[in-house]
Amino acid sequence: MFPIRRAFTLVELLVVIAIIGVLVAMLLPAVQSAREAARRSQCVSQLKQVGVAFHNYESTNQRLPIGTYGCCWGTWQVSILPFIEQGALFDLYHMEHKFGVPVDDARYSNLPNFPVTTKKIKVLTCPSDTNPQRVANSGITYHNYVVNFGNTIYDQSDYNGVKFLGAPFFEEISATDHRPGVRFAEITDGLSNTIMVAETIQGQPGDLRGFSWWRGGAVFQGYQGPNSSIPDCLYSGGQCDPTKLLNPPCIIATASTPTMMASRSRHAGGVHTVLCDGSTRFVSNNIAIGTWRAICSSAGGDSINDF
Repeated sequence: MFPIRRAFTLVELLVVIAIIGVLVAMLLPAVQSAREAARRSQCVSQLKQVGVAFHNYESTNQRLPIGTYGCCWGTWQVSILPFIEQGALFDLYHMEHKFGVPVDDARYSNLPNFPVTTKKIKVLTCPSDTNPQRVANSGITYHNYVVNFGNTIYDQSDYNGVKFLGAPFFEEISATDHRPGVRFAEITDGLSNTIMVAETIQGQPGDLRGFSWWRGGAVFQGYQGPNSSIPDCLYSGGQCDPTKLLNPPCIIATASTPTMMASRSRHAGGVHTVLCDGSTRFVSNNIAIGTWRAICSSAGGDSINDF
C-alpha cells in the first residue's frame, strides 16, 4: 500500500501568498515611517552641527559670516567650511578674488573653484531630500540648508505692508561694500527668538532652489511661511520650474513680486530650523504668519510666545 503524501494544495498556497502580501502591505508604511524618522533625526543632528559651526565662526571672528557676496563670489557656505571639518576645501576656494578683484576667478562656476563646488557636503545635505541634484554639465552641487535674510524679501526692505526688522545675515554687494557681519550682541530680539538657519529643498532639473553656492539658493526670507503655497520669486527665467512634480510653486520676480524664497523641506508638516542660540526647532507649516515673521527678524522687539 502506498504511503499517503501530505502537501499544500494550490488553493492553500494561493491563500498563504495572499496573506503574506497583505502583511507586507500593512508593514510597508510602518517601515517607510521608521526610515523617514531616522532621516529626520539625522537631519536634525546635521543642523545642530551647522549651528555649532556658526557659533565657532562667531567666536573666532566676533561676527557671523556675510550671507552672500553678490551673485556669484561665494556664500556663507564657503565661510563655514573650516568649522564643519572641510578646511581643505576652504583652502582651495578662491574667495579672496570677490567681485572680480583683482582677477575674475572666484565665481562658484569658474574652473579654479570646481574642486570645491562639485563636492557634495554630507553635513549640509538632508537625507529626507531623496532626489539630490547637480547642475547639468558642470556637476556643481545642491544642498539643503539656508540662512535667514529676515522677515520680508531678499533685498531686505519693507514689502506689502510688512516692515523689515533686521536679519542675522545680509548680502555684500560689491568690492566697496565693507559692512562687517552681524554680531550676536546685535541680535536684540534674543538668540533664542531668532532663526539662524532653516531648510530648503533641492529643486529638480531647471530649478535653482537649494543651489547654495549661489546667492539665490543660499538664503530664505520670512515673508512666506514654511512650505508656503505662496510661490517663491526667483530672479529670472531658467531659475525655477514649477512644472516638475517635486518642485514647490515659483514664479519669476517682478517689480510687484520681488525676489523671495521661503524655507521648505521634504518633511511632512513643517521645517527644521536652528535658532541663533544653537538650539534646533521643528516649525509647523501652520505657525501663525506673524509669529514666523517675528522669529525671522532680529531686531523687531517682538514678544514671541512658544512656537
